Amino acid sequence: MKPIVALHDVVTPWSDGLEPSDAELDAIEFEMPLVLAEVDLLDAEIAVLDRKPSDLDAQRIRRARRRMLTARRDLINQSITAVNMQGGAA
Repeated sequence: MKPIVALHDVVTPWSDGLEPSDAELDAIEFEMPLVLAEVDLLDAEIAVLDRKPSDLDAQRIRRARRRMLTARRDLINQSITAVNMQGGAA
């Protein structure tokens, strides 16, 4: 039996294309406020999975949902503005 380390290149050949491009990193950074807001909402929802939400929990979920919706709206508005600046149709 050969260890898989000896077959590493055969099993998963390394390619320079595995790293994200600059454009992909820029897209991730552009969407990061929405991702963080969605994580906050998910954290608030997970916290009350096994119990009835208190008033404070319900307020935390509402605030997280509003932050997520605001981040989503801002992201959409920014992307529409970027398309319009490039000469695309809205």
